[in-house]
Amino acid sequence: MNNPVSLAASLSPGQRTLILLALSLGGFAIGTSEFASMGLMLEISRGLGISEAQVGHLISAYAIGVVVGAPALAFAGASLSRRILLLCLMGFYAAGNLASALAPNYHTMLLARFVAGLPHGAYFGVAMLVAASISPPEQRGAAVSKVLLGLSIAILVGNPLTTWMGQQFTWRTAFALVSLLALATVVMVASHLRPDPAEVRTSPMRELRAFNQTQVWLALAIGSIGFAGMFCVFTYLAPTLVNVTGVNERWMPVAVGLFGVGAIIGNIAGGKLVDRLQFRAAGVLLAWSVVVLLLFPLAAHSAWAVVPAIIAVGTMGALAVALQTRLMDAAGEAQTLAAASNHAAFNTANALGPWLGGMAINAGLGHASTGYVGAATAATGLLLWFAAVALERRSAGREAVCSQ
Repeated sequence: MNNPVSLAASLSPGQRTLILLALSLGGFAIGTSEFASMGLMLEISRGLGISEAQVGHLISAYAIGVVVGAPALAFAGASLSRRILLLCLMGFYAAGNLASALAPNYHTMLLARFVAGLPHGAYFGVAMLVAASISPPEQRGAAVSKVLLGLSIAILVGNPLTTWMGQQFTWRTAFALVSLLALATVVMVASHLRPDPAEVRTSPMRELRAFNQTQVWLALAIGSIGFAGMFCVFTYLAPTLVNVTGVNERWMPVAVGLFGVGAIIGNIAGGKLVDRLQFRAAGVLLAWSVVVLLLFPLAAHSAWAVVPAIIAVGTMGALAVALQTRLMDAAGEAQTLAAASNHAAFNTANALGPWLGGMAINAGLGHASTGYVGAATAATGLLLWFAAVALERRSAGREAVCSQ
């Protein structure tokens, strides 16, 4: 009996590009939705008759949905083909954002944002597994970075666009647009991603057993802690620029755009770095993060120096590519669960960074102190990376001795 030909072997470069474009469009839709509430905080507050703090609760509800949904939906969909799972997740995302656009009051909006967040992490996890599986082994990092590129472009383009639309029309148009983008992703994935006859199916319990490995947990810990520094600085970027740099509030969209430019640079460079250095790339990027975050408080005192500093902070997003490919190598049969959990880890960092930064500011250390706090979390992530490398070398040494 002949073995089925894998999908990757049957794809032309053009077909592979179309699949990666479809997956990246889904990332763009998710990134646009995730940041829409931040850009439209005042409009949502007035539209629903709620406080700005309650709009913050809507943002938190989405993040909690990501943390809960990433492992839960990946576990539930482990027995499905990746193509079917992607279609289901993005259809789910379209429904969650349509519900957000139609929510009549605060409590229904709170539920809608939680529901919309559920498929976020699982989609990215499965999409990046598909991107890696259809690409040559030496181009895995670049393929994963192209999926994440959609998220970076959302910061640069999607967020300003939805903010403008919300100001010109109503905040509901932002979530309606995301719903349409999600449906467009469903159509593109269904059209260009064919079923893979060589795909190895697994089961939820098998994934759960394979997931419980030290290297998997270390990679997730690196993401949860080492990535917190970027969110620590980005969350308090506006008050830092106003109170420390002395920049007028009207320049905030430009600052967000600079961060988006850095995120795009980080994704592209991170993919190439991972293809060259593998897991060592994570160590390099964590060390880079420590340097960038230590310099940020100094740069924050100058309008000219803070421009490259913001871009540099954005480049820290490259760590996502490095950790995603690491999980693909370490997770064994728990590919879907581990890949999705990576985004739960990043949303944990999204909660941890602002909390630690807020503590420093409330303690009277100043807004620029978020850079030093972030450097500490990045340094902790680097220590965890050293621990992962040491354990891996020790394990390899034991295996070499046993084979002799």
